[in-house]
Amino acid sequence: MTHRPQQLPADHPPVKSGRVGVLVVNLGTPEAPETGPVRRYLAEFLSDRRVIEIPSLIWQPILRGIILNTRPQKSAAAYREVWTDKGSPLAAITAEQAEALQARLAGSVQVEWAMRYGEPSIPRQLEKLMDEGCERILLAPLYPQYCGATTATVVDKAADWLRERRWQASLRTLPPYHDDQAYIDALASDLGRQLDALDFTPEVLLLSFHGMPQRTLDLGDPYHCHCRKTARLLEERMARPDLRMVTTFQSRFGRAKWLEPATDDTLMAEGAKGTKRLAVAAPGFSADCLETLEELAMQGKEQFVEAGGEQFAALSCLNTSDPGMAMLETIIRRELGGWI
Repeated sequence: MTHRPQQLPADHPPVKSGRVGVLVVNLGTPEAPETGPVRRYLAEFLSDRRVIEIPSLIWQPILRGIILNTRPQKSAAAYREVWTDKGSPLAAITAEQAEALQARLAGSVQVEWAMRYGEPSIPRQLEKLMDEGCERILLAPLYPQYCGATTATVVDKAADWLRERRWQASLRTLPPYHDDQAYIDALASDLGRQLDALDFTPEVLLLSFHGMPQRTLDLGDPYHCHCRKTARLLEERMARPDLRMVTTFQSRFGRAKWLEPATDDTLMAEGAKGTKRLAVAAPGFSADCLETLEELAMQGKEQFVEAGGEQFAALSCLNTSDPGMAMLETIIRRELGGWI
């Protein structure tokens, strides 16, 4: 018996289906390095219950009455230090990563990018993928180390979008890749290349990860352990016995106790005890951003030199480097298994 394709009614609206999508996601950025856009960005970011776990009745008056009236102006000045003709470095690099990944995956999938806070938003980009016929979507948070305040909040936002849809896409989530051989190899290759290109030989390589309150570790978040494991595996893989590698945590905020040792304290301590040549890398960041370009490269250098250091280098993140893009292609192809 011969089956004929079903004929749609003449007035049936066009429907695209059967495709696979990938949405790469990074933290977020204001739309401009000005007080108003920075205030809107911080209001969204600091209102996330996974980012700030203080009860809303206590936190929101502090946020609205104090922080959003003081911090945006200072943060906007910092953003202006790193803003480019393409806009926010984080957004520009994430867009370039998505474009490069699309070229590597060719026509087998459609790749888009989003910011967890700010634009383009996760719901907007998931909607775009479904409009293009992507019924299967890999959600890819570009956080190598899992944390409730990063990876989980991306999944939360995607789940909020799913909850409102009648026709839901099938979603997968890229797992944390903090100990993935492809990631460790990419870091070792790219950081090694950058170290060899310096005009001095560092005594110390500081591996600076974004900080989190100590409370998150005490409550069972694996982030601290993931960072420590990345650092250990990277040190073993790089095998540079003459280079002392130190793991630290940056970007403390508020009065609570944070993961230690702190990057700024360590930079000053190294300079004070006689270290003259130091490099810093940020392996937990998939793309350069305010925290790497301003906090580490600018403030970090100032802290180290003022404490007695002489030569300082801030190494770039993986960004769109060949090792970085090869790693992203490897781990994303793996998670698309059975779909493409």
